[in-house]
Amino acid sequence: MKRFAVIGTNWITEAFLRAAQEEPDFKLAAVYSRTEERAREFAARHGAERCYTDLSALAESDAVDAVYIASPNAFHADQAIRCMDGGKHVLCEKPIASNAFELRRMIDAARRNDVLLMEAMKSTLLPNYAAVREHLPELGTVRRFTANYCQYSSRYDAYKRGTVLNAFDPAYSNGALMDLGIYCIYPAVLLFGAPDEIKATAVMLDSGVDGEGALLLRYPDKDAVVTYSKITQSVLPSEILGEDGSIVLDAISEPRQVELRPRGGDARRIDREQEEQTMRYEVREFLRLMGEGRRESAINTHQLALTTMEIMDEARRQIGLVYEADRIGARHDADLSG
Repeated sequence: MKRFAVIGTNWITEAFLRAAQEEPDFKLAAVYSRTEERAREFAARHGAERCYTDLSALAESDAVDAVYIASPNAFHADQAIRCMDGGKHVLCEKPIASNAFELRRMIDAARRNDVLLMEAMKSTLLPNYAAVREHLPELGTVRRFTANYCQYSSRYDAYKRGTVLNAFDPAYSNGALMDLGIYCIYPAVLLFGAPDEIKATAVMLDSGVDGEGALLLRYPDKDAVVTYSKITQSVLPSEILGEDGSIVLDAISEPRQVELRPRGGDARRIDREQEEQTMRYEVREFLRLMGEGRRESAINTHQLALTTMEIMDEARRQIGLVYEADRIGARHDADLSG
């Protein structure tokens, strides 16, 4: 039985626990929150025996084996590193960090402490992404990948009324690229590696974050076109186009219908049976890795996470989206150089 603590008591943690508590090897042992009242309420509702409001106490606890982190993005790195320094395995929600500088520190901490670190990007662990990878050679030479994730946020209504919630607050390393664009970039890197060139545009909001945007990722023989938004809605699918055909995914973040369309032939479904609780796949991967004593996923690798973060760093540089975490990293680099 693997004893978990959760950091963060929001809707994504609720979804994680609905999926995780169906796994026989998972036990929720503890809850961390900034307030004791919230920690106790959440723990009582989900059957956790322990509550923490002190991160160091959680990191040093011998009642916890692993930690799932679902706090605001800006807190991920420091919380993960402190937990890993306490010998805890860490499953961290996407985006795993604010920038590549933070992620490198996290990877160093995982290796230094000989613990497992994985980004909780569920989509690439789904059976339907395995189907895409299996059938990709049937497309011949791939020339373009179009990935689309535009989902109007209910928090944008509050924003337009004058209330800036976390989703649109740069203090929390947020915005549309970090929240939704990452779902488009991750599979591009998984399937095709790091691009040679990145071009980014965005619509910036007065709060300082991007409301929507687009990326062009250039490869020697293909390109990837990424569109994402939290201020508009789209129903367009995503598609991988090869010289011999295409693969169409109904939703890039959670594909349930996947079609292979050979050029000049009949389309056929290649999607696989997939559970409704799709977060179970990331939970199972993490539990399996823990059980086998592994320190990195073979799918959601450290390098995949790092390349994705480097792409987002460059995109943010081009659109002028700066976080406080970037300034900290810049000061660190300046100290090292001089």
